[in-house]
Amino acid sequence: MALYLSEADVEALLGPAEAVEAIEASFRRMAAGAVENRPRYRLRLDGGVLAVMAAADLELGYAGAKVYAGFRGGARFAVLLFRADAPELVAVVEADKLGQLRTGAASGVAARHLARRGATSLGLIGCGWQAESQLACIRAALPSLERVVAYCRTPERLRAFCERMGAEPGESHRDPAECDVVVTVTTSPDPVLRGEWLRPGALVCAVGANDGRRRELDNVVVERAAFVCCDSLEDARLESADLIEPVETGVLDWLEVHELQEVVAGELPGRQSDDDIVLFKSNGLAAWDVAAAAAVVERARARGAGRSL
Repeated sequence: MALYLSEADVEALLGPAEAVEAIEASFRRMAAGAVENRPRYRLRLDGGVLAVMAAADLELGYAGAKVYAGFRGGARFAVLLFRADAPELVAVVEADKLGQLRTGAASGVAARHLARRGATSLGLIGCGWQAESQLACIRAALPSLERVVAYCRTPERLRAFCERMGAEPGESHRDPAECDVVVTVTTSPDPVLRGEWLRPGALVCAVGANDGRRRELDNVVVERAAFVCCDSLEDARLESADLIEPVETGVLDWLEVHELQEVVAGELPGRQSDDDIVLFKSNGLAAWDVAAAAAVVERARARGAGRSL
């Protein structure tokens, strides 16, 4: 009998450290060829959009789809999780918190594998809902972090975020950009991070823009990067204006863009030196939703959480 898991269930069952482990394992299975992932597609609604993304993870034993309806006033998310070897609906999982966690966890995996040795500072450009899990998951992945600097354009939101999350407020975009790990997690249509601000050895995780029309990074970030990777080349070619536009202008070639799974699996070294600037462009994959939903379902069964459908 299928389980129904609410947002409250997900929050109670899956923490940042567990999410990082689940998504890192997902990357390893992707590298091994055990996962088939389909990019997001969007359908127009009356003032909104319906987005659908799906994946099958044969090694994990699950397949699923995330569907969400987004409007200016908000969005609702759900993951349908199926067995990969039988016609069985395993669970329906409310997936706003799930999506927040898996996105932060992917940056945590990138930080674990691509941050310079002994990285102690994290900078966040953006201080909304997604920034919370970016901070929590990167903290879980990098215990050496000592300092977090955040910046956003709304002083009240910035102050509240820093008080809630144990960060210090920056005075401009440049302050978080001078940290060892820099995360851009905004809804800005135009670049919020300039490459000239980055210190040698920085890891940049660009998370916020994923519709092909918005950019968080200027070309100098890409030009300075010794290693560029993404979560999926197929998705990046469709959604990553931060990479698409530099390719179109000759700043970058798709042959220079790798996938994070190659680094996680040990197929590529990623960072070559402590002074390398490294870029990870994240769009969000259905494979992560399946992996995170499976982790939640397994914990729910162990604890008797959720309700039967």
